Amino acid sequence: MQEGYTLQDRAFWFLVFGLGLASMFTFSAMYATQPLMPKFTEQFQVSVSLSSMTMSIMTIGLICGLVVVGVLSDRNGRSQFVKWSLLLSAIPFFIIPFLPSFSLILLLRFIQGFTMAGVPAVGLAYLNEEIHPKYQGLATALYISCNGLGGMIGRIFTGILAERYSWELAFFIIGSAGIVILVLLMMTLPKSNYFTPSVVSLKKDIDGFFYHLRNPKLLMVFGLGFILQLSFTGTWTYLPFYLAEAPFSLSLDKISLIYAAYSFGIIGAPIAGYLAARYTVKRVRAIALFVLVSGVLLTLSHSLPIVVIGMCVVCGGFFTAHSLTATTVSQEATHHKGSASSLYLISYYIGVAGGSTLLSPVWEYAGWFGIVMSASCIPVLYYAILRFYQRKQTI
Repeated sequence: MQEGYTLQDRAFWFLVFGLGLASMFTFSAMYATQPLMPKFTEQFQVSVSLSSMTMSIMTIGLICGLVVVGVLSDRNGRSQFVKWSLLLSAIPFFIIPFLPSFSLILLLRFIQGFTMAGVPAVGLAYLNEEIHPKYQGLATALYISCNGLGGMIGRIFTGILAERYSWELAFFIIGSAGIVILVLLMMTLPKSNYFTPSVVSLKKDIDGFFYHLRNPKLLMVFGLGFILQLSFTGTWTYLPFYLAEAPFSLSLDKISLIYAAYSFGIIGAPIAGYLAARYTVKRVRAIALFVLVSGVLLTLSHSLPIVVIGMCVVCGGFFTAHSLTATTVSQEATHHKGSASSLYLISYYIGVAGGSTLLSPVWEYAGWFGIVMSASCIPVLYYAILRFYQRKQTI
């Protein structure tokens, strides 16, 4: 009996790269406003904290969407949610440039965040159901690499176009790319051949969703996803403001080029799978976490090359740790895998909101030093708690 697609199956590559393209668009759309925050503060005369809401309000909408789609996808399959998500999250890019007030932009970003949820909510579950277990690690690593590539493209692309032309043009192009990817997926994305729909009542399905919250091992994994993203997003969110000030005084397009550091995360995720198979997930993930922290600390330098190196190190450490953490979720969840993946992503994206908005008081009162101390100390503290819990479980 076939257990899923292998490397020899054309459907394997259609599925992995189809979901990868969808993920690239989703993450480009998600982070498109991050380099634009200085532009928004200037054009709409809003504070840094309010400008950062373009990220956090989108994240809140995404979290709401993950809860809904996580339950529905366990009952109704995967592929249709990917396609609808692409269509509905592309449309706001054609509307936002015409909105006259920043409040309306925030409202539409919330709606856009909700519609984005279809891809991240089902992506990992879709891969784990359709791909042969032997190749799931590779498929997951490639998929997460596309996440990083999408985030990099969104940040660099919008930042450069906003500086040289306009952010409105960047939005039109991103929205058009989403429609093109949707057409490609409608022609190539394999059906969910190995999906088994939940046949219990919706109430029991929802209970199954929250059952994972009573699993201490999964809770620790969810918490790690939150901490990793809090540190990562916090660093990247306030980096443009830091580099726009003396002694760097960089323009937006030059700042956006630093997002090319994401390329180290893109290659880090596939390497993580190989290293984990050789040295265990826990060991490699722990090393990756401390690599992330080391990179954050390097950015305290007033030397631009060292700051850039630090951000490259941050990306390598983050995507390695995130890739292995996401894989752990699928391994720990014995049922309702779509719901488990959604819960992990909910905690992960709460970290996005925390890193973009909850750290704004830190920026206001302690500047870049405060951001670096927060983004480096919090992961180390959580890792200490995680190790204490693991040792307690083995006693």
